[in-house]
Amino acid sequence: MKIRENYSLQALNTFGLAAQTRYFCTLHKLSGVRTLMAWQQEHPDLPLLFLGGGSNMLFVNDYPGLVVQVRLETLEVLGQDENYHYVRAGAGNNWHEFVQWTIAQGFAGLENLSLIPGTVGAAPMQNIGAYGVELKDHVYEVQALDWRTAEIRDFSAEECRFAYRDSYFKSVEPDRWLIVAVVFRLPRQPQWKIDYAGVKEPLAGKTLNARLISDAIIQLRQSKLPNPAEIGNAGSFFKNPLIAPAQWATLKVQFPDIPGWPQHDQVKTSAGWLIDQCGWKGKRDGDAGTYAKHALVLVNHGNATGAEVWHFAQAIIASVQDKFGITLEPEPRVIR
Repeated sequence: MKIRENYSLQALNTFGLAAQTRYFCTLHKLSGVRTLMAWQQEHPDLPLLFLGGGSNMLFVNDYPGLVVQVRLETLEVLGQDENYHYVRAGAGNNWHEFVQWTIAQGFAGLENLSLIPGTVGAAPMQNIGAYGVELKDHVYEVQALDWRTAEIRDFSAEECRFAYRDSYFKSVEPDRWLIVAVVFRLPRQPQWKIDYAGVKEPLAGKTLNARLISDAIIQLRQSKLPNPAEIGNAGSFFKNPLIAPAQWATLKVQFPDIPGWPQHDQVKTSAGWLIDQCGWKGKRDGDAGTYAKHALVLVNHGNATGAEVWHFAQAIIASVQDKFGITLEPEPRVIR
């Protein structure tokens, strides 16, 4: 395992930001973990950051420590029981390619999560979700390595504490656990979820299967979201806010068109709608801006710095707070 110095991260983050890390290495095998741990013990003052596909990170500045790119790529069908198929995927596998692999195996369940950028290991960190499906719906267990002891622990879905775009690994102990693999349980009798505009229309009258739904999701995402290979972005930049019903009722009087979906004792509203109402869609400041087709997506038009993108994001946060009294939270991890 080679540890490199002053390594560019520009090709390793989907914003395409020209950040550098003081040290960098790639982890292809778990056998390399002890080498990394020994190196860190020799450099106790330097921080450590695990990197998957770089699709959920905003590097505001250069990184002062060691960035470890996780490339643990394994795929395995574990078996089945009366209700589920079980598959195991290494953390370094590309998420979309993994979803397509499950479909090719004849399995259903993940088709609504097609074309989400990133890796399998990053997916439970964020509890990714789209079009009525969240990762937590199909996780059996997450296998993670304790960076303190080098031991691997199996976390049940309950122990992962999945929440909206959140998990134990993201919010409770983000620097302790390295996700090495995820075991999924995929239903043998799938319940298709297609009741979304842009998804149900092209599927009307057709005999549904995972491939057809995946293709419809891919087409819809490509029509709404920019390709990071063409314009730097990290997908949806802000979480859809959850607010109290009383606040929702007040806002509904002031803004009758505000969307809302009851979530137990809260109401979820649309961050994209809020941002659009504040006039941010298609705006830019230098090379930092919002996508012309979707106000929720922040973009790098070419040469924006991480600091400039973050400054732009903070201006949006302040604007929405001032108009609606709602504080937006970033969905990507902001590395400062």
